[in-house]
Amino acid sequence: MSTRSEILCIGSVLWDIIGRSSAVMRQGSDVPGRITRLPGGVALNIAMGLARFGLSPQVLTLIGRDAEGDELVHACLGLGVATDFALRSDDLPTDRYLAIEGANGLIAAIADAHSLELAGAKILAPLEDGRLGSEADPWDGQIALDGNLTEALLSEIAGSRLFRAADLRIAPASPGKAGRLRPLLLHPGATLYLNLEEACLLANITATDAREAADALIARGAARVLVTNGGSPAAEASQHKPTVTGCPPQVLVTRVTGAGDTFMAAHIAAERRGQDREAALHAALAAAAAYVSGDIN
Repeated sequence: MSTRSEILCIGSVLWDIIGRSSAVMRQGSDVPGRITRLPGGVALNIAMGLARFGLSPQVLTLIGRDAEGDELVHACLGLGVATDFALRSDDLPTDRYLAIEGANGLIAAIADAHSLELAGAKILAPLEDGRLGSEADPWDGQIALDGNLTEALLSEIAGSRLFRAADLRIAPASPGKAGRLRPLLLHPGATLYLNLEEACLLANITATDAREAADALIARGAARVLVTNGGSPAAEASQHKPTVTGCPPQVLVTRVTGAGDTFMAAHIAAERRGQDREAALHAALAAAAAYVSGDIN
């Protein structure tokens, strides 16, 4: 199968319900703010970012055949994200994510992705039944993989012939789920996008900067990793290549949910435009800074 122009985004596609306040918050805070409901989920956030950069993302996911699911599919199409191969379920409801953000960052979040977890490997059927690929003729393009998938499914993907020819771009979803990515650490086609905390957890180290964490993961056999560290320098490390670093622009942070997904989408888009490693890293950092400052919708 020839490499497609589309990028497959595999994982969570759901509704984000986010409460934001300009106040500093702590446990038990009750403050004024705004509550929004937006299409979200790691896979969809990445797909929306790719679409903003002029690419053609396709999601493999579970969306309920309920009113919220129908509305979500319609919203995806309006955002330039195709859902042709998404699994629609009559029995499982559309997933949701709830987050509270204050002036001091993310306060708390709950990801209700039970439907995606219950669907399991069923969402991968188009890669096996000939619609997008098969074991004999696997998908050989880019795949953005969401760490919200279960550890069992991620382990299955790591050893599956369906993914042996793919350019895998992997997001951990959250520090609490970074350990799920260990089976994929040694996949020769994998690029891992991590923040410093996630990188340290995955490498089982305590590092003070992104370069140190990235180099530690390469030493443990990873093919390629990108590590961000908030407003501090980020790093991109690859096997048999010198590590490159970049400093993000300093901006006023107005939101944090989705920043890592924007970084990943911008980096993929920059590389597809032919930018080298250092330029692609800087382009991704600039896009993420614009996002957290509110300059990107």
